[in-house]
Amino acid sequence: MDSGHRTIEDLRPWLTTKVWREGNLFVSQCLEVEVASQGETEEEALENLREALELCYEPPCSTRPPVVRMIEVEVGEALLD
Repeated sequence: MDSGHRTIEDLRPWLTTKVWREGNLFVSQCLEVEVASQGETEEEALENLREALELCYEPPCSTRPPVVRMIEVEVGEALLD
C-alpha cells in the first residue's frame, strides 16, 4: 500500500545519456545538460558522468561569507528620461 510519502530517491531526475568509444576510452554524455565524462570501461564512464552531474546539481558551498558592495555606474541620458 502506498503511504503517499515520497523519498529522496523519488525526486532524483532521470537523465538521458549516450556512450561511445573514442580510442581506448569510453565517453559518456548527458543529452539534457552539457556535461560529459570518460572512463576505461562503459560502466566507469557512466559512473564518472553520474558523479559529474551530481556535482553540477550540488548547492554551492561558500568557505567565507560573500562581500556585498555598492558600485557607481554611468548611464546614458536616454535612460534618465
